Amino acid sequence: MFTFKRISSLALLVIIGFVSWRAYDHFFDTTTPDVTVSGIESEHSYCGQMNCAITSSKSGSVSVWLDDKPLIEKFSIARGAHEHPFVIPTRTMPNGTHRFKLELIDGTYHQNKTTEERTFLVDNTPLQAYLLVPETEHRVLQGRTLHVQFQVNKDIERATVSALSNNYECVPETKNSRVYEAFIPIACEEKPSEYLYTVDIADHVGNAMALENKFQVVPFPFKRQTLTISDEKVRSEEELGRNGDELDEVIARLSEQSPRQKLWRGEFCTPIDVQRVTCDFGTVRTTQHKGRYAHKALDIINTPKSVVWATQEGVVALKDRFASSGNTVIIDHGCGVLSMFFHLDSFARIEEGQKIAKGKPIGTLGKTGYASGYHLHWEMRVGNIPVDPMQWTKSVLT
Repeated sequence: MFTFKRISSLALLVIIGFVSWRAYDHFFDTTTPDVTVSGIESEHSYCGQMNCAITSSKSGSVSVWLDDKPLIEKFSIARGAHEHPFVIPTRTMPNGTHRFKLELIDGTYHQNKTTEERTFLVDNTPLQAYLLVPETEHRVLQGRTLHVQFQVNKDIERATVSALSNNYECVPETKNSRVYEAFIPIACEEKPSEYLYTVDIADHVGNAMALENKFQVVPFPFKRQTLTISDEKVRSEEELGRNGDELDEVIARLSEQSPRQKLWRGEFCTPIDVQRVTCDFGTVRTTQHKGRYAHKALDIINTPKSVVWATQEGVVALKDRFASSGNTVIIDHGCGVLSMFFHLDSFARIEEGQKIAKGKPIGTLGKTGYASGYHLHWEMRVGNIPVDPMQWTKSVLT
């Protein structure tokens, strides 16, 4: 049996051991405290009252500075899972960038120190925005592009236009601009009617608002055309190029992967000096191989094998040969906007993935693919929906 004396001896040993461990920990611990600060993240924006908290792996004293001015001075905190709250009153601070610094010194002999620094933004400005459109409603023809623009009073996190059962991301008109825009493709088959679009806007501190407006889809009298291509031409092109179904898959993939930012600035240009348009955009065409379909591009001509150039800045997304389109180049301009050039006789010295400037050569005018004569098939798609490319050559999309 344990006697009281033996129990007291054990307790004494435990106390001596605990004291010895605490003494050793106090004099020989050189590890820095692990500190967690919640409620404030670097490069994030905040408004109103910021409720923050500190958690430390060690006891000690903590000091906090805002823009090199003390907010908390040598406040004692305990170790463990308990959070020690504090408040940053952003309403008394100017909008813009601010610097947060925390310093925690533990209670050991070496006074081990941990420092945390973060930069954050204060934004207490109410969110405001308005549409840059005339008082009259938008009117847009079938097969054209609806151009939505609005202006905000400060930087925003995101904006989306909802129209025709789809969502379209808005981007700044130019870098650092507070004018945002979206490009809404109107399919050739879209029913003429009045439609509503909504712009949902959110800033970096959680404020949100919506703008609404209407637009009218106007019918366009598309032409009709019959085209004959010899069976021999079709067979030879199928031997030389990839299947046309593959081209549709590639275009869909490139549209999906297009960067959500503008890679261009200003209006587009025509890819050649156009002598004549041999097939208008949206023409209902009949051929013996494809039957009846809408030709959702422009066929244009100039001198055979004359130079074809990029209509705007972008990235060469595709350089390949297909049975139907022949030698093909696709340029990605960002925001899901693609320019396509079919039936080229030859390629210029370009490679997929390279940036290309407006006016730079991409190839020469030819008749490869399902082409009955020398011409250029010039096509544009927005969100993988074909739109009239000539509209994009105007200074304002109307």
